[in-house]
Amino acid sequence: MMLPHLPPAPPDGRCPWGNHSDLLREFHDHEWGEPVAEAGILFEYLVLHTFQLGFDFPVVLKRREGFRELLANFDPEQLARFDEDDIAELLLNPRILRNRRKLEATVQNAQAWLRLRQQVGGDDELLAFFYQFVGGRTVDNRRSATNPAPVSTPQSEAMSKDLKKRGFVMTGPATCYNILQTAGLVNDHSVSCPRHAECAALAERARRV
Repeated sequence: MMLPHLPPAPPDGRCPWGNHSDLLREFHDHEWGEPVAEAGILFEYLVLHTFQLGFDFPVVLKRREGFRELLANFDPEQLARFDEDDIAELLLNPRILRNRRKLEATVQNAQAWLRLRQQVGGDDELLAFFYQFVGGRTVDNRRSATNPAPVSTPQSEAMSKDLKKRGFVMTGPATCYNILQTAGLVNDHSVSCPRHAECAALAERARRV
C-alpha cells in the first residue's frame, strides 16, 4: 500500500501504518488482510485500489462511502451499464476522486468482471480464480522489519497479466498486490501484529470448510 512515512512498530505490535490515523487503525484492525469469502467484496477492493493509483490509500478510504453511494454500492452489474452521462455527472461530485480515466476504467472493469464470472461459472468460481494466483490458499509471508512487503510479487505479476488479457485495465502488478493484501489472499501483517495470528486463523478455518 502507498502509505505516508510511518514511525517504528508500536509497543502493541500493530503494523506501524495501522497507528497513523483512526481511519487506518479501523481498516487495519477490522478488515485489511482478512480472507475474503464473497466475490463482491473482492470487486469492491478492485475498484478502490484502481482509484488509489497516484494516491496514498487513506485518500481513497476517506471517500469510500461516497464511492459506495455513487458507484451503485460497487455492484458490477449496475456499474457495467454506466454511460457517458453517468460519468459526466460523477465528475461533478466532490465526494469521490473525480478522474475520468479511473471512472471509465471502473466501468470497463465491471464489464470484464461480469464476462469473467460467466466464463468461470459463478461467484464461488470467481473467488477460486483469484485464489489460484496464490496456490489456492492464503500465503503467509511472515512480514517483519527484516522482511518487508514488496511493491509487487511474481503472483501479482501473473494476476496482472491474466486480468489484462481478459479486458481489465489499471490492474498493474502493484495494484494487484494491493488487492491480494487487502483481500487476505496474502497475509502481510507483521508477525508481531495481533492481526497476523487472527487472519491466519481465519484463513485456516476457511481452508477447512
